[in-house]
Amino acid sequence: MKRSFRLALVLITLGLLAGCVRPGPTSEPWMLSPLQSGTSAVQPTPFQPALTYLPPTRQPGSPVQSPTPDTPHALPTLRPNEESYIVQPSDTLGTIAQKYGVDADTLAAVNKIENPNLLSVGQSLTIPAPEPQSTGADFKILPDSELIYGPASALFDIAAFVQAEGGYLAQYQEEVDDQPTSGTAIVARISYEYSVNPRLLLALLEYQSGWVTRKDIDPNQDDYPMAYPDSNRPGLYRQLAWAANNLNRGFYLWQVNALPSVVLPDGSVVPLAATINAGTAGVQYLMSLLYNRSGWDSAVSESGVYAVYNNFFGYPFDLAVEPLLPEGLSQPAMQLPLEAGPSWSFTGGPHAGWGDGSAWAALDFAPPGEGQGCVQSDAWVTAVADGLVIRSGNGVVVLDLDGDGLEQTGWTVLYLHIETRDRVALGTQVKAGDRIGHPSCEGGLSNGTHFHMARRYNGMWISADGTLPFNLDGWISAGTSIEYNGTLTRNGQVVEAWDRRVDENQISR
Repeated sequence: MKRSFRLALVLITLGLLAGCVRPGPTSEPWMLSPLQSGTSAVQPTPFQPALTYLPPTRQPGSPVQSPTPDTPHALPTLRPNEESYIVQPSDTLGTIAQKYGVDADTLAAVNKIENPNLLSVGQSLTIPAPEPQSTGADFKILPDSELIYGPASALFDIAAFVQAEGGYLAQYQEEVDDQPTSGTAIVARISYEYSVNPRLLLALLEYQSGWVTRKDIDPNQDDYPMAYPDSNRPGLYRQLAWAANNLNRGFYLWQVNALPSVVLPDGSVVPLAATINAGTAGVQYLMSLLYNRSGWDSAVSESGVYAVYNNFFGYPFDLAVEPLLPEGLSQPAMQLPLEAGPSWSFTGGPHAGWGDGSAWAALDFAPPGEGQGCVQSDAWVTAVADGLVIRSGNGVVVLDLDGDGLEQTGWTVLYLHIETRDRVALGTQVKAGDRIGHPSCEGGLSNGTHFHMARRYNGMWISADGTLPFNLDGWISAGTSIEYNGTLTRNGQVVEAWDRRVDENQISR
């Protein structure tokens, strides 16, 4: 019998990242520096509160239930005609194809693009009209809270489950950040970095390769456990990172009614059913990158990913936390994460919190008085509010505002590109305004010394340009529908994001 760890929800109270991309007026941009992955090679261990396991409420393998369909989402209609598009900074052929619901290869062929990795800003592209197939399945695979690293994942012991299943994953290792890392630790790291539920990652890994239960995996054939044969993404860490990023992409696009269809590898366009939920849309989107129509239909059906999940963990909707964002939720008081003194540069408006698939939850700030590129800064990044440091390492600091020691519950604030030198220690209790560390290029990708800050609530990335914008000492964030562009506004004063130091982006406490 499969072993499952479940919890009573009543006990829970309820990319890869670029620094800046928008050229500023009348000034030279910061120079792009070589990639710097944090100088701390050892992956930090998240702060661990004392928790107790509770028995499951339903046995794994229970019969399929019929969750209530969502109220139909107001999805955009598919375009009936050909259109033109002018390439913008940071565009790729893939992101343009995704935006318009067409296949990237088709887009390249129509525009006679020989190298799909080379686009020119200002280039005009012809966007062919999609030719949709029949609408996809309306079967709801799992609740929203089972896609994200939310409250119901707080008591799930990844290591205990993986060892109990005894498959290839239980004894797998690979190097991550130049350190030998177990398969269990990789699943855990992807979960908290991307804020994606480890149960879903394990179910997907089993569906794609059998790694969770099978022992007979050929070690010479273990480069692509998610069955995504990209030579740039070998190994469990990169494969799961790719999967988590695209689960997020489908989930958050659906949240804003911006995913009317998926494009399958053969170029087929499949309109999505309007009554599915965001969690289901995330899985359907990921599977659309892996399977053509018959395989996709099977993967998103009752006998697909859902069946593996149900066999491992029981009926997924028993673990639903709804609503993830309570009605009337408001951001707690937060201050600008800067010390009083010289002005900083607001270098990045709303953009992805982690990877490039999550909600546009982040803002970027660069320190005063520094040179171009990745240079050491003695300026201090500070805590936006009182809280507990529950992660610190690899350029990252995570601040838990409710102090329960969990990333999956309540408000958390993620800081990225925080230098190893003087970085606040794991387990530190801080007050608003206390020093967190220095901005840098550590962690992820960066084209200049700065820090990146994003918010989550119950594990869900909170958009900086949505209905819950940042409020930092009265500075309210807003976007322009173009990633990294945006403003901070207070009492009629507007600070605009640019990717260098200009008068328009200076801000101070």
